[in-house]
Amino acid sequence: MNILMMTNTYLPHIGGVARSVEAFSRYYQEHGHKILIIAPEFPQMPINEENVVRIPAIQHFNGSDFSVVLPIPHFLGEEIDTFEPDIVHSHHPFLVGSTARLVANTYNLPLVFTHHTMYEQYSHYVPGDAETLQRFAVKLATSYANMCDQVFAPSESIHVILTTRGVQVPIEVVPTGVDIDEFSQGSGLGFRDMLGIDKNAFVVGHLGRLAPEKNLTYLSEAVVKFMKNEPRAHFLLVGKGYSERALRQSFELAGLTPRLHHIGFLEQPFLSSAYQAMDVFVFSSQSETQGMVLTEAMAVSTPVIALDAPGVREVVSDGNNGRLLSCDTTSDEFADVLQWFFTLSEEQQHIIRQTARRTAESYSLETCAQKALEKYQSLLGKGYVHHHHEHHLWADATQMIKAEYYILKGIAKAAVHAIAHDDKK
Repeated sequence: MNILMMTNTYLPHIGGVARSVEAFSRYYQEHGHKILIIAPEFPQMPINEENVVRIPAIQHFNGSDFSVVLPIPHFLGEEIDTFEPDIVHSHHPFLVGSTARLVANTYNLPLVFTHHTMYEQYSHYVPGDAETLQRFAVKLATSYANMCDQVFAPSESIHVILTTRGVQVPIEVVPTGVDIDEFSQGSGLGFRDMLGIDKNAFVVGHLGRLAPEKNLTYLSEAVVKFMKNEPRAHFLLVGKGYSERALRQSFELAGLTPRLHHIGFLEQPFLSSAYQAMDVFVFSSQSETQGMVLTEAMAVSTPVIALDAPGVREVVSDGNNGRLLSCDTTSDEFADVLQWFFTLSEEQQHIIRQTARRTAESYSLETCAQKALEKYQSLLGKGYVHHHHEHHLWADATQMIKAEYYILKGIAKAAVHAIAHDDKK
């Protein structure tokens, strides 16, 4: 198959969507399928990328880690004609997602959409009435899903939410799988040694994009409270983002900076090594649809302590591969659970680690990617189905959110510059 992937975010930007697109695309190519990825430009992106077409974008939109895609350049149609796609897979309901729908319509191809994100949780990045934006974000994503031929939900929780919101097209639960073999490489002890962490230290870890919607203020409060009572405890923080300065300050105010080890995004084998260096992985986000980092941590037998939320409750089994805590859990209570885990015997921790590893194996990349390929195969030869009513609903929501985008200072000037640059090509 020739699979056209269209996404608003891709490497070297590190986030759940970018990593999902990369993982599935790599697996598809390794198994004989052709892939073309349409994605925005990002700083430090590779100069000569295979099977990737970049389009202009405004970077770090309104202080976030995201980009805003500008008008689609003329050359894109030629690239798609040459590729001759069999199926279009959209990873967002707006910006490049709008173009994905247009491509599916123009070429009469099936359109698949993965609902990666709870978009209403990201309204703080856009100026304006947050409550109104949240309502329109839900409307936009739901209407877009209903204009597609197949929707992928990363977890059963999201399947239920989408059905409740009124998505009527077929929905299949297709998580982003973890490459078990890839995560078997690396060295946790070597990684600790590199950071100056004693091999007998108790390392609490977190990895991901450091952004407000990840509930990291709460998480840092809990970890700081635990570390104040345990001199052997260290915190390994991997990632970058808008919230990293505030996180560092919380440890600085508590006098714990020497036991905070913060590094940026990692690639393999250092990524696996970082997970292996942790005794427990902590997670407090309630905006996830899956939480890939949970299965990655478990792939190296690292248990997880997390708050009960969509995309998390499917992975974390309370008392078996970690702890799943109520969303009402206070930071003091979260710290107490860390203390509980710290006091477990070596044998008890070993049992939890084994269960964590078995959980990750059930989320293998091969299992998940094959499921997606089967759905692609079932759609081949079926033309794009028009849903005119849903298109109007989606267009209304898009226009409302777009109006909010355009009040951002400097966006018009940046757009003119980017379009002029494109015209020179």
